[in-house]
Amino acid sequence: MKSVDRNAERVRELCRYIETHLDERLLLADLAARAGLSPFHLQRSFRAVAGVTPKQYVDAARVKRLKSELRDSHDVTQAVYDAGYASSSNVYERAGTQLGMTPNQYRRGGRGVAITYAVAETTLGLMVVGATDRGICFVRFGDSADALANELRREYPSAAVDEMRSPHHADFETWIAALRRHLAGRQPHVDLPLDVRATAFQLVVWTYLQSIPYGEVRSYAEVAAAIGKPKAARAVARACAANEVAVLIPCHRVIRGTGELGGYRWGLGRKRTLIDRERETRATGVPPPRG
Repeated sequence: MKSVDRNAERVRELCRYIETHLDERLLLADLAARAGLSPFHLQRSFRAVAGVTPKQYVDAARVKRLKSELRDSHDVTQAVYDAGYASSSNVYERAGTQLGMTPNQYRRGGRGVAITYAVAETTLGLMVVGATDRGICFVRFGDSADALANELRREYPSAAVDEMRSPHHADFETWIAALRRHLAGRQPHVDLPLDVRATAFQLVVWTYLQSIPYGEVRSYAEVAAAIGKPKAARAVARACAANEVAVLIPCHRVIRGTGELGGYRWGLGRKRTLIDRERETRATGVPPPRG
């Protein structure tokens, strides 16, 4: 028992070390030596305690650091390096599986995945929130609860999709309440767990979108240039269109270079309302009147 406890403490110490040394090469052999374990025993102990391998933990920690650096930095290239990536291409090569659902699960329409959903009234109309046991996988707006539920089932045709019974689970109530406050302009920053599948390119685009300050917008070309792909404005637009979690990945903050709103799968009226509401709240510090 003491040996198990000691190994767990070693893993926790190693996690803290990883999080403060992301700008270094973190090889399994070096991490094992630091923990005083063989690489084999480190892999086994690390997965038992953290639920992932050391490499997966490093990759996830770098994605988390990248999001934070992008929010705090105007220099995207510097943010990439500060997060521990050797170059922007490493973000594409190594970060593409960090948002949750495995590629095979997504490709099979969510087979083997259980999704629970609830429909709620918001200042932008009805909103459906779907989630797995790992986080939110679906947020959309519409005018009909049945239509929204059917959209979720079409996106994940092989998943076990069930409506959450009332009263909702405490976590679900917390998420919905946070989204309602955010949509009403009363909570500018909302950071909820996500479980969505992305290509490497989509991940980079979506991560950058999450770094756009509340109340500001960027053009598709500006996003493309910021992620180091200046000729990929159309691909950026496609990545925005593929977003399944409205607001949490704020694709509404991306407009055309002419100043026109561009597309928005949940309606241009909602996009305009979101942008205007964010700008008003940011400018005055006071949420706009309800309704």
